[in-house]
This record gives sequence, structure tokens and C-alpha cells, in this order.
Amino acid sequence: MKHLNISALNLVPVREGGGVKEAVEDMVSLAQHLDHSSYERYWIAEHHNTTTIASSATRQLIHYVLQHTENIRVGSGGVMLPNHSPLIVAEEFGTLHAIYGDRIDIGLGRAPGTDMKTARAIRRNIHDGVFNFDQEISQLRDYLKDDHDGVIAFPGQGSEIPLYVLGSSTDSAFVAAKLGLPYAFAAHFAPQQMRDAFEIYEREFEPSPQLNKPYKIACLNVIISDTTEDAEHLSTTMKQFVLNVVRHGRKKLQPPIDNMDELWSPYEKSVVESRFPLAIMGDEEVAKEQLRAFLTQYPVDEIMVVSYIYDVDKQKQSYDLFAKIVNDINKQ
Repeated sequence: MKHLNISALNLVPVREGGGVKEAVEDMVSLAQHLDHSSYERYWIAEHHNTTTIASSATRQLIHYVLQHTENIRVGSGGVMLPNHSPLIVAEEFGTLHAIYGDRIDIGLGRAPGTDMKTARAIRRNIHDGVFNFDQEISQLRDYLKDDHDGVIAFPGQGSEIPLYVLGSSTDSAFVAAKLGLPYAFAAHFAPQQMRDAFEIYEREFEPSPQLNKPYKIACLNVIISDTTEDAEHLSTTMKQFVLNVVRHGRKKLQPPIDNMDELWSPYEKSVVESRFPLAIMGDEEVAKEQLRAFLTQYPVDEIMVVSYIYDVDKQKQSYDLFAKIVNDINKQ
């Protein structure tokens, strides 16, 4: 089994009883906890028109994390490119690169990260027309190199910040393969097409100056605790979070509860649980066996961890236990 890298994705959820300030401070606290660990990178999402998640201004949050960490790579998971001009993305991340050096990643998504009404409010001309994802990535890559046609991204030019393609369907796999970029699949909320997407990505991959062979990242929900029973109890926060999405609600991240059946209907239960067939959840030994089984089916290069845990200390413990498990597997 090849060496497995690990990283973290934070959507910056707003916990019940707190607000945006507390959510941002929790985001930084987790980043600092992982800063001197085996986690390679710490990505921050982009979402809009929701009071559940505080990650609408992704670049500002990345800057804040960079200010308060020293080692871990920090990036976007991702910049939703339909919402942003490639030139502005190059300039903003180029500025971060000028300040913090080679600790920056740019993960790029093709969805707007919101509903279409909000998407049009963000960038009307793109959402009312045709959006060419691979063309805009190529344009961004040119701005970050020295290639330009009379328009210079400054800061940004010559920084060659690594780009990553994000996706939750097979469409993005073709884009990542064509451009020769690392590919991160969002199995934490849309696992159904991951196998097909990775097969397409590997089959169609074309080497690039950034990458000479495919690099696959699977983003997974991970909840590990001292006992499997406690992990299952903690997971009710994650299930409530997804139930809130299914109901188009605006609840904050809720504390765990004893009985989900008091909250959801049988149909809602089936919809919510369909999001988690690949979740790593249990005590250390159970989680290790789940991870081994996953890697047998999906020999990825990196696992990116999402952890919807209400208690921030238990969340940190879960990340620590996962790192320990991966370290044990990598030694074998």
C-alpha cells in the first residue's frame, strides 16, 4: 500500500450558542492544533446565502489562518470559479504568496456554492451565460506563470501557486485529467460517482508542468472517539447538519442528541444516510479497519478529512486519532 497523505477541510460551521466570530476562532484553533502535525494542508470552503456556515469570504479566512500558523499549507476548498474573475483570484492569492511564501494552495470548483438566485447576485454575467471551467482554470494558470496577453496579475505573476480541481461528478474528472492537475473528490457529501470519476481521471490524465502522474484526493467524513458508541453519538451532529440541508433550513451546528428518530422521517433518514456510505466512524480499531477497506477499494494518494463535531476538543481528538491510524498504516 502506497504512502497516504492527510489533510483537513473546514467549512467554518457556526455552532449553536455562538456566532461568526466564534466560528472563525474555532477554525483558527483547529488549524493551530494541526500546524505541527502530519496534516499536509488545511483548506477552507466557499459557501453563500447560509447562516449555518461562515465561509463566504474564503480568501480573508485563509489569510487569517496563515497569520496564525507556521507550517501547514493553507488553501481554498475551494474557490468557486464561476463567482470570481481568474485575474482577481490570481492577484489575491498572489498577494498571499508574496506575504507567506510557498504555503498556499488554490482548490477550484465549478459550482457556485449556493442557489442560482444568489449565484446571479454574486456574478450575474457568468451565471446568465456559458461558463467554461477548464478555460478559466487555464487562464488562471497563465496569470500565475509568466504567460500573459498584455494583462499581468501583480502580485501573482510567476508565483505558480499549485492548482487543484475539485469535483463531485465525473465532469470535473475530465477537466482535471485534461489539465494535468490534482483531483479532489467531494465524497463527504456526494460519494456516488467517485469510483467512476477516479477511473476517468486516471485513464484520461495528461502530464503537466505541475504534475507528471495522477494525484487523487478523497474528501471523507471522519469521526473517531474513545469508543464506537461515543463516535456514533457525536455523529448525530453531522446527521442533523445534513438534515438541515435537506430541509433547506438555517439552523446552526447542533450538539449531539440521543435519538435521531425523534427528528427525522424514514424518508429523511434514508436521504441523510445515503451521504455517508464511506464515512470513517468508530473507535480507533474500528476506524482503522474501515480505512483499510476504503483504501483497498480506492487507492488514493490523500484523504482530506471533514469532521462535523460540536465539541471542539473532541473534534481535535478525532483528527489526532485519524493521524495516528494513518501513521500506523503507513509504517506497514
